[in-house]
Amino acid sequence: MMRILLFVFALLLAGSVADAATANYTFTVESMRVNQLCNSTGIIAVNGRLPGPTIEVNEGDAVAVNVINGSPYNLTIHWHGILQLLTPWADGPSMVTQCPIQPNSSYTYRFNVTGQEGTLWWHAHSSFLRATVYGALIIRPRNGSSSYPFPAPDQEVPVVLGEWWNRNVVDVESDAVSFGQLPSQSDAFTINGLTGELYQCANETFTVDVQPNTTVLLRVINAGLNTHLFFRVAGHAFTVVAVDACYTANYTTDTLVLAPGHTVDALMVANASVGSYYMAVQAYDSLTPNTMAASDETTATGIVRYNSTSTNTTTTATPVMPTMPDSSDSTTANAFYFGLRGPASPGAPAVPSKVDVNMTIELGLGQLPCDSTQTSCAGNAVAAAMNGMSFRLPTQMSLLEAQFNGTPGVYTADFPDAPPPSGTPMTEGTKVRRLKYNSTVEIVLQNPTAFPSENHPIHLHGFNFFVLAQGLGNFTPGNVSGYNLVDPVSRNTLAVPTGGWAVIRFVANNPGMWFFHCHLDAHVPMGLGMVFAVDNGTTPGSFLPPPPADLPKC
Repeated sequence: MMRILLFVFALLLAGSVADAATANYTFTVESMRVNQLCNSTGIIAVNGRLPGPTIEVNEGDAVAVNVINGSPYNLTIHWHGILQLLTPWADGPSMVTQCPIQPNSSYTYRFNVTGQEGTLWWHAHSSFLRATVYGALIIRPRNGSSSYPFPAPDQEVPVVLGEWWNRNVVDVESDAVSFGQLPSQSDAFTINGLTGELYQCANETFTVDVQPNTTVLLRVINAGLNTHLFFRVAGHAFTVVAVDACYTANYTTDTLVLAPGHTVDALMVANASVGSYYMAVQAYDSLTPNTMAASDETTATGIVRYNSTSTNTTTTATPVMPTMPDSSDSTTANAFYFGLRGPASPGAPAVPSKVDVNMTIELGLGQLPCDSTQTSCAGNAVAAAMNGMSFRLPTQMSLLEAQFNGTPGVYTADFPDAPPPSGTPMTEGTKVRRLKYNSTVEIVLQNPTAFPSENHPIHLHGFNFFVLAQGLGNFTPGNVSGYNLVDPVSRNTLAVPTGGWAVIRFVANNPGMWFFHCHLDAHVPMGLGMVFAVDNGTTPGSFLPPPPADLPKC
């Protein structure tokens, strides 16, 4: 009977894709060399570009991306923030929803963008390749920019922020894992792949030409691996209108703060004096104590350059530099993260009131004994855990294939709902938390108040969630009076504050295996993650479809 239902569902899905406009892309992933910071560095990139191609679609479209792996490394691509409703085989995290695409092989990711609008992005989800394999994914309203819930801008500009190493990033990660230590810090930050004028041997600077008194929609993405970023434009303020492709109430600020994985849509009015103004990017160091902070201390710049409408010329004046926050300015960071609200419009999604599953997940940094693969490790290696469990990916079969086929021995469904008693040693395993289809899940995310502590951007695949509350110190169980159940912001990635907590809520209405992990890439191999295994429902539109024929094999 199940096979018949699967066949019926496949026909329904094929019909829905056929009825939508399909955006077709080909991503060829290959090695290339880039001259930057006085070095010629070999990187892996898509279609010979950094950032890679921007995917631009309208809400309701279907997307098909044929990824051809011409690199020497195993590879997957994740479509960060795409809900992948009933298309879990296209989500992309290596060994969670698929085996990687091996060198000289290909795989076509197929998914819909129904019910989503705004700025998302795509990136490699295997090793540190994400440092250079990334790009923007822009979803406009079905009826065009006139349907934005804010005045249509005169100009739209993707601004993709990144981190740059003067080494092969795969070697950077391999060395860190082998020694059981954190990876070396980046050598620079980038704006749309360029470092800007403040670095040695600077050759190009990303530049935006604007007309006076026009409105620019900046689609800002933090594609960096391991660093929260402050973003400012001298002489200008922003009105935030969306984060993570979820509309917000208007939020005015002169500083955008983005954790790795975050996107921010911000309107900027070009109302300054005609001239040139730096957009600047610097690190926000959240690690405490401050003496342990080891982020890149450099500044990437781009230029906002006014065109003079009276003389039809472009200004050549030296750009004005913004005053940036101190690198450890948690007050500014938390004010931004805590200050966002959802739209108050009648069509805004409602917070589910009945909670079926309550969890508390404690985020921990610590140590584990070196394992046999860490050939340069002495004694103990740095490690991370959720509720004392340091997550390990399977090696022979993806979790989604094991779930679909009912294969035993790949994972266990006993991830704990609460932290272990204080002092319990960290353990390793491949544990998932099973959820009934359509159940409402509430999670308290607790960052330790003891040293060391760090702001962890926690990303949930397959869902958006409501951010009901955030705070510093320890969460008080049962204290729901401070929950925002009226207009909470929705996100797919949440920056859990250093020494603080956050409460999120979502509905598990998407069957499959969904990674829940820190988006500081250094913390993923250390174990700071887990997986939600969402059961099938009871109707053809609520259970796992079969895998596509070209799904990569391990």
